[in-house]
Amino acid sequence: MSTSVDAVAAASTSAPTNRKRTPLGNRLTPRRGLLMVPAFLLIAIFMLGPIVYSIYLAFTNKAVRGENARSVEFVALDNFITAFSDDRFWNAVVLTLIFTLVSAVIGQNLLGMVLALLMEKANRIVTFIGTSIVILAWILPEVVAGYLLYTFFADQGSLNTLLTSIGLPGQDWLFSAPILAVSFANIWRGTAFTMLIYSAALTSIPKDVYESAEIDGAGAFTRLIRITIPLMRTAIATNLMLITLQTLSVFGLIFIMTGGGPSGRSQTLPLYMYEQAFSYGQLGYGTAVALILLAIGAIASLIYLKLLPEEDKR
Repeated sequence: MSTSVDAVAAASTSAPTNRKRTPLGNRLTPRRGLLMVPAFLLIAIFMLGPIVYSIYLAFTNKAVRGENARSVEFVALDNFITAFSDDRFWNAVVLTLIFTLVSAVIGQNLLGMVLALLMEKANRIVTFIGTSIVILAWILPEVVAGYLLYTFFADQGSLNTLLTSIGLPGQDWLFSAPILAVSFANIWRGTAFTMLIYSAALTSIPKDVYESAEIDGAGAFTRLIRITIPLMRTAIATNLMLITLQTLSVFGLIFIMTGGGPSGRSQTLPLYMYEQAFSYGQLGYGTAVALILLAIGAIASLIYLKLLPEEDKR
């Protein structure tokens, strides 16, 4: 039975794809290239320009106020050396990785998969209500979502009220477990994105593949492991990359709930960068931290690209 299921999944994933070459009429000509000049100028001014300026700032002692705000000097790698020798920076790196792993790679990814599978099996009314509730949390402004979750986890908040009503002790979750509290908040807010991606991927899987596997005696769990997940490999890698990059840059949600505290126990790299650049006025140093965060995101993207099937990389 398992051999037949594997054969069905392999046949579906290795089906040949017809890739058409670009027609001659769609190839770039000098006239068409000239028409694209304004677009390239806009990209250079509004996207490439800030990136180049940020790289420049990272290698200077630029400050928001004080003497370094008037006379900017090139300091080479001093900002990066300062960051790598700062215990608070490494604390922020560790918390950023924990926050990303717990709330995105594990939380949003798994919960979004479960919801997508449940919504696929439910009737239209249940699917509509369930999807609407999950998406409602996603479309809320980050400030509103942060305040709602702050009131939920606060000392006199809804969670403690619920716990004490059933005889369990309450506690100040934003003080005792701040990184887990903000991780839960990010899961609550961002799961809808994963659910939508996986729901779309599930609808693209041919029904006859499941029917053939079911005829061979494959159970629900076997079909999930040997058919559904392999056929969703591209969607899973894409989703992981997107939610990881989004979670690495989360700022407002944590800032509203904890402000990075207490004692830096929920201060991720975006909050550390903000503190250094704007609270302390060290714009050059803060920009260097931002480039390090960018490098972490780039490394994560390369890892996820390795998960893509070879045909999707061409």
